[in-house]
Amino acid sequence: MTNSNSSQFYSWQGFRCAYTVFGSNKVSRASPLVLIHPIGVGLSGTFWQRFIQTWLAQNPDSIIYNPDLLGCGESEMPSVAYYPSDWATQLKYFIETVIQTPVTLVVQGASFPIAIELGQFLEPDLIQGLVLSAPPAWRTITDAAKPRQQKLLWNLLFDSPLGLGNLFYRYARRRQFIESFSIRQLFADAEQVDHSWLDELTEGAADLQSRYAVFSFLAGFWRQDYASAIAQITQPTLVVFGEQTSSISREGKPETVSERLNAYKSHLPQGQGCIIPGRNVLPYESTSEFVSVVADFLELP
Repeated sequence: MTNSNSSQFYSWQGFRCAYTVFGSNKVSRASPLVLIHPIGVGLSGTFWQRFIQTWLAQNPDSIIYNPDLLGCGESEMPSVAYYPSDWATQLKYFIETVIQTPVTLVVQGASFPIAIELGQFLEPDLIQGLVLSAPPAWRTITDAAKPRQQKLLWNLLFDSPLGLGNLFYRYARRRQFIESFSIRQLFADAEQVDHSWLDELTEGAADLQSRYAVFSFLAGFWRQDYASAIAQITQPTLVVFGEQTSSISREGKPETVSERLNAYKSHLPQGQGCIIPGRNVLPYESTSEFVSVVADFLELP
């Protein structure tokens, strides 16, 4: 088995993009997993380390590709506004030129729009299935943000010549803020917000250039009405929510986890779903449970 944390690189549109690959030299009957990490302060492909370790311990013949999206991790970080279509185009190139075989996408949180866009760019048979970990509330994923408001946020705050975005990011990447935010918004169990998690995010946010991907998320460039596109996802799709799943968005009426799950299942042509312990970062907080339901979905032993 090849099992290494050493990054590999490829060039896309002149940018250096990083990924790690874990796997076996044996022929696997399951398609390779491609992990799409969340966007946030200090986040990158390292988010998946616990999942990868647990998954391979139970499914040693699997192959996993873990890319860093442009602007994150070890990939280049140009000073631009990022849209889901940009990252989807990057992953399209990655799958077609590096992996060169059909894959299963495993997507965390509000990175779901990246997978939606990717599905529209790729040949349908190149995506065998999707796993969605705590995707946004249905009302959020189908409620388009106003482009004018997005641009105002970007120009006046995040890309401001006054350096306001700079100051904000310096504040947001402080260990104390990351810990507080993680407890309030991401984890069901505060004790899971451990040194490993905090070290990972503070180190990931050390480079100020990483702020542009985060600002693109905060400006809402991922917010569109994806209802029609979701209804056209023909691949088998597993939606996994945590028992204490919450939404960062304050818009809309409150909904139970079951209501949120049912909304997805009723709109995905081949959707199925389940609820496991945890909150919003299930591959990290509830790793064993998440690995188990994904393996069941893929019909692995």
